[in-house]
This record gives sequence, structure tokens and C-alpha cells, in this order.
Amino acid sequence: MTTASHTEPELDLVVARKEVVAEGVVRLTLRHPDGRPLPAWQPGAHLDLVLPNGLVRQYSLCGDPHDLSALRVAVLREAAGRGGSRYVHDTLTEGHQVRIRGPRNHFPLVRAERYLFLAGGVGITPILPMVRSVAASGREWHLAYGGRTRTSMAFREELLASYPERVSIHPQDEHGPLDLSSLLAHPGRDATDTAVYCCGPESLLLAVERHCAAWPAGALHVERFSPRATAAEGPRESFEVELARAGRVLTVPAEHSILAVVEQAGVPVLSSCREGTCGTCETTVLSGRPDHRDSVLTDEEKATADVMMICVSRSCSPRLVLDL
Repeated sequence: MTTASHTEPELDLVVARKEVVAEGVVRLTLRHPDGRPLPAWQPGAHLDLVLPNGLVRQYSLCGDPHDLSALRVAVLREAAGRGGSRYVHDTLTEGHQVRIRGPRNHFPLVRAERYLFLAGGVGITPILPMVRSVAASGREWHLAYGGRTRTSMAFREELLASYPERVSIHPQDEHGPLDLSSLLAHPGRDATDTAVYCCGPESLLLAVERHCAAWPAGALHVERFSPRATAAEGPRESFEVELARAGRVLTVPAEHSILAVVEQAGVPVLSSCREGTCGTCETTVLSGRPDHRDSVLTDEEKATADVMMICVSRSCSPRLVLDL
């Protein structure tokens, strides 16, 4: 995993194009106002979109990693959301300037003999560049794509036209939910045999995790839009954090996060979602044992204790030493 820099650069880009790609979904094409090349990225990456109204939201990149002239994201209107998607749909227009942070990647495409991609709704966005990359490599793959209705499924026609033998479309109003029992019935021999990639609503992710319980460790890769239901569970006791570069020791009380305490002390650190899903506040752990409560790191990554998300995670040891 790549650790985000504490001084991650930001760019002011222009909305060059805004288009409807499905019912309730718009795609934004962002370009540099001077036509300069944009940061390189790999399939699975996302960026922070800093909207003109001050809201910050994370969106997966769904364009072509080889095209550095533009970055593309697709945004679902979420009626019950906190206002970010409504702003994108109702207010943001072509010619508007928006700031980005990133890209960063907590959902990288690993090398495997074959791939099974499972997408639900707008969860197709990080999967789309993966499909293109794997298809270009000649490796074996299949995409099962579910959605409420055909008209709500972004990039459906493009996928079917490009990969008719590899893509299966499952509108729920026609066929019901994805048949995970069949799709996940045959585990690979090891994690490099068959890699399973899944992105979508929490109900789909939880169901896929249950069906993959018998699969080899490391075979399943998921990306969440919201924190796990159990992510915040666990004791909340005070502990100390030592900021190695700042030369300070701070006490984190039970009622506050590491992030809040570090910010209150005036130490700069990047953050965004503050719920353990975006990975912006990822921080290197130099000593101590983190109590991981995020929804980003895999079990294997948590076991190494090399990094942690300081917006939600706490400490299993009396003191953590962080690279801050």
C-alpha cells in the first residue's frame, strides 16, 4: 500500500465536460486549465474532489490511466447523502473550477491468473479501468454487474459492446440480485489463482465476504463507500501518541480521535472523510500496536501494523509512535 504524503499536492482543474451516463449518474471530465499533463494513476485509484462549496468527497477514477490529459469520475446522486452529490448534479457545470487531491490507491489491481469482478451500481467506477487493463493483458476474467434497473447502470452499453463474452448484466428488477452462490462456488487454489474484486453497496460487500470466507486469504479485494457497521466497535480508553518528526507527545482521551488531537496541537495532517473509508489520513506507525477500526486496510495490512488511519483507529498499546 502507498502511504499518502502529509503534504499531498492539490491541483485546480476545470470541468471540461459533464454528461449523464445513467439514470442518476453523471460523469465529470476534469482537465488542467493550461492543458498540462495530470498526475499518473493506476486502476482502482480515487481522488478527493474539493467542491467550491467547501465539501470534500472521494470518487473513483473511471477513465483511462494512459490518458494524462484528463481525469474522469462518475457521481451518483444520493438523495440521503450529505450534499456533495447534489452539488455535483445541480450546481457544478462545465467551466467551473474544482480542486483535487490525489490520486491515491487503496484498491490496487494485483497480478493473478484470472479475475472475477463483481460490481453493484456505481461500484462499477473503479472496476471499469481494471476490466480494461486485464482485457488488454489477455488474462482470463469475468464481470458480473448488478444494478436496480438497466437504465441505472452506468457504462452498461459500453461494456457489453466491448466485451460481450466476458460481461454479464443483472438488473435486479429483471433477474433479482447477483447469484453469488454460483459466482463464488469454486475458490481458487491460492490468492494468485483467482482474484475477486468487488465494489458496491454495503449489502453486496457483506454478502460477498460471507461467500468468500472459504477462499484463500488475500483473494478477495473490496472497496467501501461507507464504513463497516462494526468498524467503530471496541473499547475507548486514553493513550499517548508520540509525533516523531514534531518531537511531541500528546494524550488522546477516550472521547477524541488521534486526528482531532493532532489537529488541535497544530500539527498539519491530511484528512477527509473522518470515518475510515477514504485513506487520506493514512499515517506510518513507527512503534506500538494500532487498534485498527478503519474500512480501508486488508486483514494482512492490519497485521503488519505499518500504517493506520488516525481518524478512527486507536491504540492497543499505551503509546504509539507516529511519523508525524
